[in-house]
Amino acid sequence: MEPMVTVITPTHNLLQNNMADSFNLLVQLLDMQTYPNIEHLIIDNGSDDGTIEFLKDYKNQGYLTFFSQRDTGKFNAYNKGVMHAKGKYITFLSPDDFIHDVTAIYDIVNLMENNNADFTFAPAYCRHPEGFVFLFAPAMHTAFQVMPCARQAMFFKKSMIEKENYFDEKFKLMADFDFIMRIIMKKYTPVYFDTNYVTYKLGKQVMENEQRAEAESKAIFNKNFRTLYPMNETVLDKMAKYSEFPQELLNKLVKFFPDDDRDIFFDRYEQLHQIRLNAAKAREQYNN
Repeated sequence: MEPMVTVITPTHNLLQNNMADSFNLLVQLLDMQTYPNIEHLIIDNGSDDGTIEFLKDYKNQGYLTFFSQRDTGKFNAYNKGVMHAKGKYITFLSPDDFIHDVTAIYDIVNLMENNNADFTFAPAYCRHPEGFVFLFAPAMHTAFQVMPCARQAMFFKKSMIEKENYFDEKFKLMADFDFIMRIIMKKYTPVYFDTNYVTYKLGKQVMENEQRAEAESKAIFNKNFRTLYPMNETVLDKMAKYSEFPQELLNKLVKFFPDDDRDIFFDRYEQLHQIRLNAAKAREQYNN
């Protein structure tokens, strides 16, 4: 029998937030998947606008299972979902995300099984809040600087999430960045799925909370790199603002990738560092 896949979706007041149609699209497209063994698990944050009755209708039709109780944020909901999940493999989709390729889950599971992979990553369409759509192509060699791919375009082995003690919930905005960083440093086995199969909506939280995002980035860098290089506020500030890493630290981080990727790692690092520097200069000129 094919291993089960669990799709975890956190929800809160879908009706009040005008997300019923988006959620229906997510559910219907999951139902169209060619893969036969999918569990759709909804972790609801104690909705009080009729969402519970709305979800019950889907549950009674056999589309999903749901639990509803107050949570402390998205990553708390993810962790609860993993604990409830029956699947060998897990992916996380928000109510306004959807998988547009109906064979994707079948193909991803086969890829993971054949490669004994712990996680996958893939390109994805991102819908910007301003209305345009762009392709988010993965750049895993920049995973120590910024979020390297769309979390919605990743599948994870449940046992790996459990072994690594889930998402770190003290990071309210960027716990997925921290988690990806950790599993790369533990040298879990990734596999690239060379198909754009998912469309997701870019969240506003990070954009609207730049100071909080920067503070979390610094805390994540300190948490994961402090045994590799002596961290201080100046170093952390340059890393978070400009993706400027000390050379001694870079020489250690490159070892988490295959030897053949050494030049690619340093090239990608320098490219992103220059992009961040130029963006900072442009902001400074604009503000002046």
